[in-house]
Amino acid sequence: MNEIIKSFGNNAGKVWITLKEEGPQVQTKLIKKTNMRNDEFYGAIGWLARENKIYRDKRTYRIGETNLTDKIGSDAGKVWSVIGRNEIDVSAIARLSKINKDDCYSALGWLAREGKITAKVTVKKK
Repeated sequence: MNEIIKSFGNNAGKVWITLKEEGPQVQTKLIKKTNMRNDEFYGAIGWLARENKIYRDKRTYRIGETNLTDKIGSDAGKVWSVIGRNEIDVSAIARLSKINKDDCYSALGWLAREGKITAKVTVKKK
């Protein structure tokens, strides 16, 4: 499995374990407790939403049947239509999908859970 895709699943596990052990958490505390960047967090949320394991009430997340399917699933469809079989970076995916970057990462987490994407890291030259 692609290492980046594997990290979506590992991060989803961190979020799930934190919620299971500590109960509902506001987004900022959950990010801090899991020691994730925003992109990692939103990818994990997308993964968990696809598994129907996370519920959000405003900024608070808890374990439960998801209420995020409409939003993230819709965004995943937009992202899927943009990426097709082309290599494209996240900023371009978000722009072409007409969604913000955080929502793009959630959509990518969803698609990663479905096994529909591969990813690679490229290092920008200075």
